[in-house]
Amino acid sequence: MASWSIRSVYERTSLHRGVIEEVTEPELRDAYVHCRNITRKYAKTFYLATRFLPHHKQRSIFAIYGLCRFLDNLVDEAEDLIVENPVKLQEVEQTLSQWKEKLLQTYEGEPSDNPILLAFSDVLRRHHIAITLPFELIDGVSMDLTKNRYETFEELYDYSYKVASVVGLMISEVFGYENKAALKHAVDLGIAMQLTNILRDIGEDLLRDRIYLPAEDLRRFGVSEDDLFGHRMSDAFRELMRFQIDRARSYYVSADKGIPMLTHDSQVPVRLARHNYARILDQIEANDYEVFTRRAYLSLTRKMAILPRVWWHTVRSY
Repeated sequence: MASWSIRSVYERTSLHRGVIEEVTEPELRDAYVHCRNITRKYAKTFYLATRFLPHHKQRSIFAIYGLCRFLDNLVDEAEDLIVENPVKLQEVEQTLSQWKEKLLQTYEGEPSDNPILLAFSDVLRRHHIAITLPFELIDGVSMDLTKNRYETFEELYDYSYKVASVVGLMISEVFGYENKAALKHAVDLGIAMQLTNILRDIGEDLLRDRIYLPAEDLRRFGVSEDDLFGHRMSDAFRELMRFQIDRARSYYVSADKGIPMLTHDSQVPVRLARHNYARILDQIEANDYEVFTRRAYLSLTRKMAILPRVWWHTVRSY
């Protein structure tokens, strides 16, 4: 506990060579570098948080995120092609099915020349990650191929669980925990972050004819799809956004209960990621809920500014 200091915490954010270079096998080391680059490119807030983990945990997180991002990109890159050629849907579904088979082979210990699977197989040697979790992730990202509207929050919750919470459950096995109740709260953190993504990206999703806000909520607040596509900043829309933000925050509150259940060396990065993600909701409010043409985000300076408070909170919990 006493070994933590503000200086040592900041030093953990440096790109020290030991994170990857302490892996002696060249092919495996290259695989981890590949996964680290994916994480750094696509998940800047998450990547920043991982820098506070011990080296072996960082590498494992990179591998898990690399797998998740690769599967998500398979769907994202195929969506426009499917609109132009519905036959492509079958091809993408077949590709995802093949990846389930590749994952099964990885779990059975068969070698792979894919760098992501090579790194992930190394993770599986140290951590028990149920194969049902990446399978559920594949099922979740597949939903974006055929579903662009959600009638109820229950439907949206199911989607959010599959594309976000299962990721949290996988990385929880790397973080380590002293109480299995931590897993329930990891699920809630995944839901909170996915709901935050949805609110931040409303404008971008509309460009793809995609509305994640539940239709039952639109009706409740008197907001139509035409209102969304027309970017109408009405009082009704602001009330709808307040409701959605409060819902997301309730899941963050639940997630907070699980963080002290994690191993001590994992708590700072989880708190950092949790608070920086939740602050996107604050920024949406500061932007007067204008999510159609403005994307709420935090600069690196603002992300780091919260570090002393996060660090002190963690130290006090030891």
